[in-house]
Amino acid sequence: MHDFDPRRLSFRIAPRAVAGAGALIALFAAWKLTESVTTPAAPPPLAPEAVAALQHAAFSQAEAQPGYARPQNVPMKLRPGETLASAVERAGVAPAEARQAVDALGQAFDTVHVKAGLAFEAAVARPRANRGPARLIGLSMRTGPASTITLSRTFDGALRLRELDEKITDETTVADGEIHGSLYESAAKLGATPTITAQVVKLFAHKLDFQRDIKAGDEFKLVFGRKVTESGRTVETGDLEYAELHGVKFYRFDRPGGDAQYFDAAGKNIKGFLLRTPVDGARMTSSFGRRRHPVLGYARAHQGVDFGAGHGTPIIAAGDGVVAEARRWGGYGNWLRIRHSGGWDTGYAHVSSYAKGVRAGSRVRQGQVIAYVGSTGMSTGPHLHYEVWLHGKRVNPVGAKVPQGTVLGGAELVSFKANKARIDRLLGAEDEAQRPMTTAQLSAKTGLGR
Repeated sequence: MHDFDPRRLSFRIAPRAVAGAGALIALFAAWKLTESVTTPAAPPPLAPEAVAALQHAAFSQAEAQPGYARPQNVPMKLRPGETLASAVERAGVAPAEARQAVDALGQAFDTVHVKAGLAFEAAVARPRANRGPARLIGLSMRTGPASTITLSRTFDGALRLRELDEKITDETTVADGEIHGSLYESAAKLGATPTITAQVVKLFAHKLDFQRDIKAGDEFKLVFGRKVTESGRTVETGDLEYAELHGVKFYRFDRPGGDAQYFDAAGKNIKGFLLRTPVDGARMTSSFGRRRHPVLGYARAHQGVDFGAGHGTPIIAAGDGVVAEARRWGGYGNWLRIRHSGGWDTGYAHVSSYAKGVRAGSRVRQGQVIAYVGSTGMSTGPHLHYEVWLHGKRVNPVGAKVPQGTVLGGAELVSFKANKARIDRLLGAEDEAQRPMTTAQLSAKTGLGR
């Protein structure tokens, strides 16, 4: 990191030679006295990857040259029709300096055929007199999932190019946090991707209404596999192995000869017969029962529940079944009805359109997109009217006592409990790591106070 030592002080040896020798003798004597008490182990040498990572961060820590203020990091993004040199110049540096930077970057990647949206970060130093262009101190650009190139200015004015390739490792991650904002935002801060969070939302749709049951500050825990770089950035996520929210816990288990399913702590399949909410993130706007009709203006029975959602929002099948009807039906507008087992049906009204391949006679799976929210028929705005039928009669979707999931037994239960124990150990280790140490524990760990 000598490239970035801006003020190496020079001094004369002769006036300080005697004092320096005396200090060395005193230090040597003190070292010999303490050596018998404790000799700390020498720190291990930095790995090449760690050295590269330090070099990668060096440009942002560099001191500015005389006449310039300290450098500031400026995030940039390539605009449509813009060249890379123009984007660098837009950070405030002179055209010649921007071309110099792009020429240096050209040693590592194609700087001509670049696409709009390419992001990079420039470290620029503004002149103290606020006259003239800024000075480019460094530039960092990600070129792949785990690769980065950087430019940093040396003291002779040249731009030094470095390439950093991080190692990618597989790990099982325990994400433990609180919901602030949305679950997606909160989980993302702990390394979960939108794909993982979407799995969580789909799981808990059987048990929770995300609009009414979830509040700010609610705790959640997720266990999932991921590929992660040395700097801790998630490149790819694997399977969701465990999810806990609002006191409800789900464990993943691969049943022999079947798809992966999720079970509670007792081995009961959490996949309810019907979902509580067939539209992700929607809020209930009208309940089951007698009400004043918003179009007709008089009281009449409302034989389903309404979910407010924007036009085109996906509607998912509440359960496995066969499409019995997909047609226009009076005031219901575009109507879709699914026949499930055990005499249960679900109905979806006012939809704008049906999903591709969904028609009378087609088989659908729980959670599959079947249609999109609309305002067809007798409707005042986009929403989903959702009904549940039992043996041909409408029942309240909120209070309907639908069949529950299956329960594991025998060898499957033994295998499930072994996998559950593994997950619980991971959760226990995470809790232990986060628990504050007592004074006695800290003394025992560090050896202090002996």
